[in-house]
Formats: sequence, structure tokens, C-alpha cells
Amino acid sequence: MNLPANTFKAALRSGETQIGIWCSLPDPNVAELLAGCGYDWMMLDTEHSTAGPNEVISFLRTVAPYPVSPVVRPGWNSPVEIKKLLDAGAQTLLVPYIQSAQEARSAVAAVTYPPKGVRGVSGITRATRYGTVANYATRANEEICLLVQVETREALSQLKEIAQVPGVDGVFFGPADLAASFGYPGQPSHPEIKKAILDGIGVLGDLGVPAGILSLDQDFLREAGTAGALFIAVDVDSGLLRRSAVARRAEWS
Repeated sequence: MNLPANTFKAALRSGETQIGIWCSLPDPNVAELLAGCGYDWMMLDTEHSTAGPNEVISFLRTVAPYPVSPVVRPGWNSPVEIKKLLDAGAQTLLVPYIQSAQEARSAVAAVTYPPKGVRGVSGITRATRYGTVANYATRANEEICLLVQVETREALSQLKEIAQVPGVDGVFFGPADLAASFGYPGQPSHPEIKKAILDGIGVLGDLGVPAGILSLDQDFLREAGTAGALFIAVDVDSGLLRRSAVARRAEWS
């Protein structure tokens, strides 16, 4: 069997804008519904949800028939967590809270087999299609896409160093955590935060490194896209559900 192609990674390398949706509700039915809504990618979040590897493998199976690229966020930059998600078949990971080039190198090592990395080797996993993908151990990294999340003032100060770590395929900005780090908790669209992120997107553009972002502020997302962001998450499943439910109830007030 052939190694599955990572269309999301290929699109980023080609400079194609990818519009995504955040999936935080740990239910494969929600993931399946969203998978058929026309987004280029969807985030399966295990950091700020109760989902774990068992749920992720269910999500990945559920969305596989749909033309959408699943991205998985582990709870931390942990080689143990990352190993489980990769063995489950995840090919694109967004690793949170990267503070330095050294932490980015640790994330790269976690997705890479020895001798260059520390990913544990298991030949019969969903990732290898249970041992049927020829030469998986030597070819896996061709299709693994590693995104790292910059979400603090300290990380922004080291953005160039983080982005230039070999093996990092993209850098994602987290406005909510950046706002808290800058002293504006709960204000992800504060002008200082927006400027810092837009400046950061420009820095990444100069380096040729894809930039990504999630925000519920659609005007800000359009600014980010104009600035050069390539992978843009435009909403969150739980937020969409609540806003729609509140709006429909208001119609009957």
C-alpha cells in the first residue's frame, strides 16, 4: 500500500490558502458533519477538549471519506502524546506553546524516527496501515506536517529562530493566549495583539514559512489573510452552535 499523501502539506508548500474549522466537541458525529461543509482543513483539538488518542482515531476514520485535511493538536509538546497521535494515523500536528527554537527542535524530534529523532518505532499501527505501507519508517516524514504554535510574548521575540528550525512546516498564532501574555486576557482582538500577529505574519512571509491563525474576528482574519497567512481557521464548532441557537431563539422572542 502507498504512503497516504498529505494534501494539506502540499497545499502549504504551493502557497495555497487553506480555510479551516476548529473541532473542539469530542463527538465523531460533529466531526463528520463539519467534514462535509467544504473546509480545506479541520482541527481536531485534544488540548482544550476532553478528547484523547481513542477519540482522535475515531475522528480520523470518520472524516477520511471527505475532502478535508484533519489536523490534530496534542495537549502538549510531549513525545509520548505525539507518538500516540502519529501511530493513530495523524499526519499533520499543531504542537502548542512553543517558546523557543529548542522546543521547536524537540517537537521535530518527536515526529521523526531515529537516528534523527525520538519517535518510537512500531510496525503495525493505523499509520502504517497495519504494516502494509512499504518502507513507512524511512518515508513517514515525507507526508508528516509539523505546525508549531506561538502564543506568548517570549515566543514572539524568538519567532525567526523558531520558524527556521528544520522540520517546522508552519507557525500558528494563538490570539487568545497572546492577549493574556501581553496583559489583555479575554481581548484577543486588542489592537496591540493584532499588530503583533500581523507583524509576525510578515516576518514569516519574508522567511518563506507558512503562517496560520484562529480567530472569531472575521475582519481580523481578512487582515491576516491579506498580510499573508495561509492556513486560517475561521470558526469553532461550539461557538457556531451556540450563536446559531441563540439567534434562532431571539427570532421567537
